[in-house]
Amino acid sequence: MKTILILAAGSSSRMGDRDKLLEQVQGVPLLTLMAQRALETRAQVRVCLPGPDHPRVKALPADARPVWVPDAAEGMGASIRTGVLSAARTEALMILPADMPELTTNDLQTLWQAHTPDAITRGASADGRPGHPVIFPQDLLRELETLRGDEGAKSVLVRHRQRLNLVPLPDQHALTDLDTPEAWANWRAKN
Repeated sequence: MKTILILAAGSSSRMGDRDKLLEQVQGVPLLTLMAQRALETRAQVRVCLPGPDHPRVKALPADARPVWVPDAAEGMGASIRTGVLSAARTEALMILPADMPELTTNDLQTLWQAHTPDAITRGASADGRPGHPVIFPQDLLRELETLRGDEGAKSVLVRHRQRLNLVPLPDQHALTDLDTPEAWANWRAKN
């Protein structure tokens, strides 16, 4: 069994009074689109959210399982830690930030096809710059369960860099994340 963990518990604080994950992309909220793309890979999809009363909950497709992150204010470490604990029996775990609208179902499938059980498989830009998403093998999940703060899984990636397999994805798909109104405006002007 493979699992995709979508990180969607952040506060979207740099967006002012807007929620980046509820911004419309292709006629639906970005979170809906990213969950649909993840579900199309036929992996189990879990979505980290701040709690059951958050407006993002309504954007989830029925087959995506919510994972409540009560300490979401701590940062990305709390989301990863909580999400990993909810998927402890998975054979491999893809960590997918929810704010990356250029990542397609095909990109996610490309990473799954490139993944081997002993590797950390990481998306990269077409020119080879490391980005997202990242697939962690089962034997590293325990380390992910200990993460703290807002650095994500950076410490695990550094500690196991010899196991890293970078997989180029088209253009800037692995790098484009939209965190500010200006970034959204620039991206929409190009698309």
